[in-house]
Amino acid sequence: MAKNNDKINQLPARFRERGLEIYGSYFWQQIEQTFVARPVTFRVNTIKNTRKEVMDELSTGGFKLKSVPWYRDAFILFNKKQGELEQTELYKQGKIYMQSLASMTPVLVLAPVPGDKVLDLTAAPGSKTSQIAGFMEMKGELVANDNDEIRFQKLKHNLELLGVTPPLAPPQSGGDSKFCTVYNENGHKLCQQFPDHFDKILLDAPCSAEARINLSERRTFGFWNERNIKDHAFVQRQLLCGAWASLKSGGTLVYSTCTFAPEENEVQIDKFLESFPDAKIVEIKIDGLHKTESVLQWKGKDLNKQIKKCWRIMPTTEVEGFFVCKILKK
Repeated sequence: MAKNNDKINQLPARFRERGLEIYGSYFWQQIEQTFVARPVTFRVNTIKNTRKEVMDELSTGGFKLKSVPWYRDAFILFNKKQGELEQTELYKQGKIYMQSLASMTPVLVLAPVPGDKVLDLTAAPGSKTSQIAGFMEMKGELVANDNDEIRFQKLKHNLELLGVTPPLAPPQSGGDSKFCTVYNENGHKLCQQFPDHFDKILLDAPCSAEARINLSERRTFGFWNERNIKDHAFVQRQLLCGAWASLKSGGTLVYSTCTFAPEENEVQIDKFLESFPDAKIVEIKIDGLHKTESVLQWKGKDLNKQIKKCWRIMPTTEVEGFFVCKILKK
């Protein structure tokens, strides 16, 4: 990796101190070298076309792609810019969707199938909602929610473009006529409308986004402070409790963030396990994707040993850091 120590020194001192506390010096020094602009990555929208169709069309247009070993419908673009990909008909028609690689993993872990009842609780801009819809083959019940009005409008637009909801959903798709419903509500209150209802819930929680830092863009880290972490942890706690009430017995909840902060990750899950004895962490395995050890002690407190089953995706210059936890409701 190219050294960028001058830029690294611009990071808040307390942020770097916490990074060392979380990962230790060996891993943290590697992680600091990944705070760069990552390549353009995208996935095939299987609602509208196939992997082969996308590869053939982009190859004809001179686009060179690298396959992602742990997700066959994901690709890395390595010879052209994002703007050039956005000019293709594939992109304009919603047949491909640009998305960071790590953010594709929570849906892989959730593993929805046709006929499931699924909730994407904080869904905007629709990246994971549309990915879920593809896995479900547009069959079952999908509920997508976001409480922010601007983000909600973006969610609606993307789901229409990608064929998840009318008016642009392909009528020949074979999916259920009222497959996906989109809400603009407080997440905790929405869950009260669906007690013990869903087979699977994705909570890709709003977070302090520490893993999205790009040292060339000060706005990605200039906001950082520990109060921001505490504020997000409070919101996450409410959403987790609401989601649990909406989940059926035997159902699965996947919780994820794009931050390093234990208060939003392992500590959050530790408190959740204390409150809900019917919760059990499930082992995650994604072949070809590297992880670091979960944090099992923070600020002098030992955390629940189940938490070692959670995933901290190890950031690289291609994959951003991510935290993913799979929870079964007994």
